[in-house]
Amino acid sequence: MAPAAMSGLMPAQPVKDDIDNTWQYVQSGITRIMTNLQGGVDMGTYMGIYTAVHNFCTSQKAVGISAVSNISTGQSHRGAHLLGEDLYKKLTEYLTAHLKQLVVESRAHTDEALLAFYIREWHRYTVAAKYIHHLFRYLNRHWVKREMDEGKKQVYDVYTLHLVRWRDVLFAEVSGKVMDAVLKLVEKQRNGETIEYNQIKQVVDSFVSLGLDEGDSTKITLDVYRFHFERPFLDATKAFYQNESKQFVAENSVVEYMKKAEARLDEEEERVKMYLHPDIGIPLKKACNQVLIAEHSAILRDEFQVLLDNDREEDMARMYSLLSRIPDGLEPLRAKFEAHVRKAGLAAVAKVASDVDKLEPKVYVDALLEIHTQYQGLVKRAFTDEPEFTRSLDNACREFVNRNDVCKSGTNKSPELLAKYTDILLRKSSTGVEEAELENTLTQIMTVFKYIEDKDVFQKYYARMLARRLVHSNSSSDDAETSMISKLKEACGFEYTNKLQRMFQDMQISKDLNAGFKEHVAALSGPKGLDSSYSILGTGFWPLTAPNTTFDPPAEIDKDCQLFSRFYRNKHEGRKLTWLWQLCKGEVKATYIKNAKMPYTFQVSIYQMAVLLLFNEKDKITYEEIASTTQLNNEALDPSLNILLKAKVLNVSPEGAKPGPNATFGLNYDFKNKKFRVNLNVGMKSETKQEEAETNKTIEEDRKLLLQSAIVRIMKARKRMKHQQLVSETINQIRQRFVPKVSDIKKCIEILLDKEYLERLDDDDLGYLA
Repeated sequence: MAPAAMSGLMPAQPVKDDIDNTWQYVQSGITRIMTNLQGGVDMGTYMGIYTAVHNFCTSQKAVGISAVSNISTGQSHRGAHLLGEDLYKKLTEYLTAHLKQLVVESRAHTDEALLAFYIREWHRYTVAAKYIHHLFRYLNRHWVKREMDEGKKQVYDVYTLHLVRWRDVLFAEVSGKVMDAVLKLVEKQRNGETIEYNQIKQVVDSFVSLGLDEGDSTKITLDVYRFHFERPFLDATKAFYQNESKQFVAENSVVEYMKKAEARLDEEEERVKMYLHPDIGIPLKKACNQVLIAEHSAILRDEFQVLLDNDREEDMARMYSLLSRIPDGLEPLRAKFEAHVRKAGLAAVAKVASDVDKLEPKVYVDALLEIHTQYQGLVKRAFTDEPEFTRSLDNACREFVNRNDVCKSGTNKSPELLAKYTDILLRKSSTGVEEAELENTLTQIMTVFKYIEDKDVFQKYYARMLARRLVHSNSSSDDAETSMISKLKEACGFEYTNKLQRMFQDMQISKDLNAGFKEHVAALSGPKGLDSSYSILGTGFWPLTAPNTTFDPPAEIDKDCQLFSRFYRNKHEGRKLTWLWQLCKGEVKATYIKNAKMPYTFQVSIYQMAVLLLFNEKDKITYEEIASTTQLNNEALDPSLNILLKAKVLNVSPEGAKPGPNATFGLNYDFKNKKFRVNLNVGMKSETKQEEAETNKTIEEDRKLLLQSAIVRIMKARKRMKHQQLVSETINQIRQRFVPKVSDIKKCIEILLDKEYLERLDDDDLGYLA
């Protein structure tokens, strides 16, 4: 540090080996530095003190030892050592006396005046210490260094000596009062008054500077700061907020208290940035969290249900933010949130499920989605998408999706209705849905699908409906179909969608085959009577069964079918075709109707076509004749006739008679319809119920096979297992497809024991038989 100008003259240099004379000379200069706020001295004074210290420390004279012997025995260093120690002691005594005087002066000050005094004197003292440290540089480099290297305690470089003396003399006396003044100032600020917070910052810096490492004087610790500042500051903070919060809660609502607590916590964080040491940040936050949140957590949690019931999103976000600051603060909220969402979901389903048989799939799925969307938004906005709240939402949704009024008695209604809604979306419709809107709706369907436990039920229904859409060319969009299958594949894996993808491949192969068939027919002699197309559907991939009735198709149809069969057998020798007549359809033109501006075109099933073509030969035909000619059983024939009667294409006599023996049918020549293309190929409710029954039956059968294969797979890998352990392992493997009943698993184990895939061993163990 460079010397500054100061008026006044120093006396002549003292005798260099006289400690009293030397110290008297040095002390006068130190006093001038100590009493001057700027701490500066002129160059002459600076060099005089520096030289005096140097001369004293390098003096060769020592009691009882000659200069020669000093040189020859190397005792000159010992002499410097002794003389340096004297000078060090004199400085120490001087600093102690100076600081004791400051202690006396400090007693005249209190509160902010004491702070001002302490800061002023600290500044003056530390600036002076830097000058004096420089003046005693030779002592530092030689005597102090040697003492410290030899492990001597209580020896420091001159600057550190100043800090130690301040700590042990003045600080020990006034630190408590200074801290009290600091705390009063902070309390004023907390009560809304404006304060000179820079004073507190300087006190903090002072306390930190006094944290000297006794083992290594070059290092600073925070021990003094933590004991004398941080600890009382935290205690005072707790006491202040305990009193304030207790009174505020008694006089205000919980929501108002949360706002107050939030504001107070923000203030304390700002306080750390403004004038506190960064080290206090974590313990201060912890202390505030304890008194402002943890001690009032019970009333906050009690209020959470009220906020949920009234959709107070902003207040819930505030409560989440507060309770997330304390250990396990959010767990009770998550439990209440889960119960609330489950209750809301069940209520939403109950509202639309007055008649399950008439329940529209869209209405049901929309009710589920509405609740999920509402509370997913709440989790995102109020609970910052926290994983545990998301898990609570998922648990609640899984409950109300799978166990609600519609799903009573263990039925598979949720996956069934979801599959039906998907079918409605993916079928061609007159309304027409925008591609982007359809994709968004399919994504929402996958949201509900995620919560479906019986995913195998959805798969069965979806596969049947997809098959009908593909066979009847009734898909709204191939891209949408592909997108949905991709989503299912991503959710459940390749195996889940393997058959669905193969169905698409079959349809593409069929298109190519039909193109080849048309070329083949064109090459034959004679005109082609029918415009036909055929779909070849792999038995193992399509959820379709052979018709449950015999059928003799009309001659025109039969001829074309025979032609195609020969063409196909030539291409694929050894393959057998099974005709799925119940899925065949076509169009017939009606030219017999009187007063028609143009011929009507009837869109009909193959069974209806067979019935109508009979009227090319006769006007009146009995039920028995129709049955005999078509070979249809009454289960297939009666629904077809009923639709023709209902549409008034046919008349029946006696009038009002139902299809059956003794009924005679005739064409209605006065048929009228607003459309010239009339769709008569509509399903009957009885057919739909029969299909559902068949689907449910195949689901049960497939589940048994799936359980058995899982059990065999587990036992093949493990060779030997406890019965209960095998049941648990089977549940874990199967639950991605459906949640199996323990009783069903036990039945499957018994079946495998009978089939000798497994054997019973000792201690309830089961063994695998290769």
